[in-house]
Amino acid sequence: MTGTTTPAQDFAGLTALVTGGASGIGAATAALLTARGARVAVLDRDTAGAPEGTVPVAADVTSDSQVRDAVEAAVRELGGLHILVSNAGIGSIGTVEDNPDQEWARVLDVNVLGMVRAARAALPHLRAAALERPGCASITHTCSIAATAGLPQRALYSASKGAVLSLTLAMAADHVREGVRVNCVNPGTADTPWIGRLLDQAEDPAAERAALDARQPLGRLVSADEVAAAIAYLASPAAASVTGTALAVDGGMQGLRLRPAT
Repeated sequence: MTGTTTPAQDFAGLTALVTGGASGIGAATAALLTARGARVAVLDRDTAGAPEGTVPVAADVTSDSQVRDAVEAAVRELGGLHILVSNAGIGSIGTVEDNPDQEWARVLDVNVLGMVRAARAALPHLRAAALERPGCASITHTCSIAATAGLPQRALYSASKGAVLSLTLAMAADHVREGVRVNCVNPGTADTPWIGRLLDQAEDPAAERAALDARQPLGRLVSADEVAAAIAYLASPAAASVTGTALAVDGGMQGLRLRPAT
């Protein structure tokens, strides 16, 4: 119809910042938002992999000053900020006995406090965007199936993602009346560079990948593009009534209990 925005350009006029946006799920998300009309900045320690057409801003999410400076730089370049995708994170393997306090502090610093720092820096701009264009200000966190399912050898990682899920709900309550929506996606095991490195360390990478594939009812890993599509929905004007929601993108891992294959 003449004069309307087509679905392919539903982010036209909107601006977004994606943390951890130079690889994996973050890069897929930044590329998708750009393709759908948004002006996008990518915050990462190494911005070399930032998708074409995005604005790279280098920062480490464990540094409050670096995050604040990067957000301000992105806002200056983009002319505002409607959307924050807080995706930067790291993994961890082992039971509670396997990682020392220093590793617990490191992972929680990146996976939880990194999101806190990004939100603190972005919220003043998101509030302004909400006044300018109601329904378009949002924060989307990349959480994990590990927040809702007990996975072996993932104690520290699961604890960090459980905190992200609770943080998402608390922030949604805090900011709903300011016009800022807060949601998260819960991917299953995703085919990302981190999983590739994990498989490379296994004694039998092929067998380990087969086991990860089989753990998800669809029988395969989730793709970064599939997670990006879910993030884009939660950040889009189409989700203007969606807040405090965790959207599983896990091949059915969270809710399905299949009988053994025969």
